[in-house]
Amino acid sequence: MVSPKACRQLNDRLRRTFSGGIIVVTKGAAALGDEALAEIFPIIHTYDNFPPAIDPFCEHDLGLFTWNGYELAWKIDYFDTDLTMYSPDPSDPTITTRVLAISLAEEL
Repeated sequence: MVSPKACRQLNDRLRRTFSGGIIVVTKGAAALGDEALAEIFPIIHTYDNFPPAIDPFCEHDLGLFTWNGYELAWKIDYFDTDLTMYSPDPSDPTITTRVLAISLAEEL
């Protein structure tokens, strides 16, 4: 059974440390440049705005924010360890690979 609390803990670890999963940056976010990303990453690490409208299951798997006039997002998805399909239990790190994608909000 999926545990939202375990998902939240694993997601917070990935978001705060960029460890425990894979980090990807979309084309749009990458186009902002390395200096921009160096400012954006700490915003993601310290992000703490999880209203029910974007986090109904309290898993801390999505964040939306503004940086220098750009609307940005980060989102965590849960895949199996082969990255071929979604994980059957994202609260189990032995069968789940977390992927945190950083993007322009319009790329969601």
